[in-house]
Amino acid sequence: MTAPRVVLVTTGSALGTGALTWPAWEQLRGGTVLLGAGHPLRPALVEAGVVVTDLPDGAGVEELADRLVAAAAPDRPAVHPVGVAPDPGLTGALDAAGADTTVLAGAPDPPGARLLEAVAVMDRLRSPGGCPWDAEQTHTSLAPYLLEECYEALEALETGDLHALRDELGDVLLQVLFHARLAEERPAGQGWTVDDVAAGLVAKLVRRHPHVFGDVAVSGAAEVTANWDEIKASEGPRGVVEGVAAGQPALSLGAKLQRRARRAGVPLGAGAEALGAAPSVAAALAALASALVDDDVPPTVDRVGELLFTAVSVAVDAGVDPEAALRGTARRFAARVTAAEALARAEGRDAARLGEGDWAELLARTAGPEPSADAAEDPVAAGGREVDDEGVPVELDADGAPLDLPPDAGARPAPGRGGAR
Repeated sequence: MTAPRVVLVTTGSALGTGALTWPAWEQLRGGTVLLGAGHPLRPALVEAGVVVTDLPDGAGVEELADRLVAAAAPDRPAVHPVGVAPDPGLTGALDAAGADTTVLAGAPDPPGARLLEAVAVMDRLRSPGGCPWDAEQTHTSLAPYLLEECYEALEALETGDLHALRDELGDVLLQVLFHARLAEERPAGQGWTVDDVAAGLVAKLVRRHPHVFGDVAVSGAAEVTANWDEIKASEGPRGVVEGVAAGQPALSLGAKLQRRARRAGVPLGAGAEALGAAPSVAAALAALASALVDDDVPPTVDRVGELLFTAVSVAVDAGVDPEAALRGTARRFAARVTAAEALARAEGRDAARLGEGDWAELLARTAGPEPSADAAEDPVAAGGREVDDEGVPVELDADGAPLDLPPDAGARPAPGRGGAR
């Protein structure tokens, strides 16, 4: 006895009959097609003269397998479109029923086609009968998640975990889809859709890459950056610091503002003046730091901010992202503390009862990252700078003896200048 022939046609996630291959059309037109009444391909198939047999809504895999086997004839297979891929439960049920099952790739997905599925899932979550929690969300309630997911993606990137990065970028994408769906639900004329988001992005990328999508020639990345800035300027008047997101982390904010200001020729304030007046970067930072521990001048938020803003200027000069640099140092510090705790536990010591000297001893035994050759030659980078009796770094002469700071290095910055600008 010949086994009943069943053909499962994968139709991709685009759900358009125009994407079907000719072999897929041959199977659909030459077989008995079983589809649910609401399947998106059904109207086009019926219009094309395909014989369609109804499937009950909500049919399980075993019932579907039984119906496909029953519909198969010796000269006419039963055909069922299955979207991106067949359900393993369905193929298992067909095997159990003795069917001769073929899976035909009827519409290979182009890159990005699965994004349509993500949009469809978001639509289902927000529609009546979807998720109660998703239905209650607003742009404001979702704001913390957008920030959190971006930080988690950044952490995966910084740790080199590409598998985690893929998952975290999916969570970031969810936030994009969620906010777009919320905007779509606004009254007519007041909102926009995820397609509007994509269309705006495409238009911007094409407009700002005339060397790719136009006839502009460039010599390298530096010229691309210059053209990008020129194109942005031509799109409308823009202030020096307009568009810089104030909600980003403070170090990143300071670096972005400084880069913008430098391009426009805007002075950076007292911190930059200290850098210019002092014989070295270390002296300028030491002068600003010493002001924080001066008994005659109480430390203030402005003074701390000025010191940090100057340190950001040093990072920008060196081509280093200060946010990434500090995060890396903080992670290394956390790793050393964790390792020191492990040492204490291994020796039967209670970390909660350790004194400062105990911690210093444990940390000294914790292996840190090896400094680079350049860092070993630079006592500031290597952590070998001398400090005064208050712990403030001081300059050293050629023999390694401390130098006095320049007379104006410790001058109090003018109020209202620097990081608060």
